[in-house]
Amino acid sequence: AIKRSHQCATVQLDFQLPEKFDLTYINEDNEKVRPVVIHRAVFGSIDRFLGILIEHFGGAFPLWLAPKQVQLIGVSTVHHDYVKKVKEALRKEGIRVGVDERNEKLGRKIRDAQLQKIPYILVLGDEEVATQAVSVRTYRQEGLEKMAIDTFIQQIKQEIAQKKLPILTKL
Repeated sequence: AIKRSHQCATVQLDFQLPEKFDLTYINEDNEKVRPVVIHRAVFGSIDRFLGILIEHFGGAFPLWLAPKQVQLIGVSTVHHDYVKKVKEALRKEGIRVGVDERNEKLGRKIRDAQLQKIPYILVLGDEEVATQAVSVRTYRQEGLEKMAIDTFIQQIKQEIAQKKLPILTKL
């Protein structure tokens, strides 16, 4: 995100280890003094690692790593039952899914899902209910592709299993 190829290791001042191991040295005034330990940390902590990972992907995680892999958006409240059915089918297959049930315009819901960088957005309306299908939109593409629910589930499960990393472009 900030145009660096990597950032991981750090050099740190550690004030706890000298205390823990009761380290001292004699200074030029012949007095015992507690030192400060300088050490490097390759990953230092899980939160630093996650920060690096978020920065590296600019928040747009690959599908297999994304906290929410699919966002379901019903065109209106009359599609709520079908949205619920699709959600359960995805969850049954271990796919992390969310539903936008806000009383907002469709375009706003789609835009918000894109801003959250959710890999897949499924738009469900009258046509999708009638054909038992889903309209699929990916994070980096505009336009919708209609497909059967089972076809989408198989494709997304295959993509998750492959654990592909996206080709990073300048954000």
